[in-house]
Amino acid sequence: MLLAALVLAAVPTLAVAQGRPSTLAMTCGQARAFLAAQGAAVLGTGGYTYDRYVRDRSFCEPTQITRNAVVPTRDTPQCLVGYRCIEPGRNWFDDE
Repeated sequence: MLLAALVLAAVPTLAVAQGRPSTLAMTCGQARAFLAAQGAAVLGTGGYTYDRYVRDRSFCEPTQITRNAVVPTRDTPQCLVGYRCIEPGRNWFDDE
């Protein structure tokens, strides 16, 4: 029982330790190349902000469409890195 509790307590720590690539540590070209090679990735964009970015629509769910994704990088504040997948017509927070 104690071992199971220790394992469960360690899981969040392991997830945090892995981290995610930060666009602020890359040039615009590096960020674009990284996403092109990976196809889809969760990228940090500064502080506690992050999102999932994709190379093209094939990495989205069938009902989703793509929107241009602009992120800050080491050499530019607005780098067109790829796309984000969104559900059309679901603009609940007026952020699209």
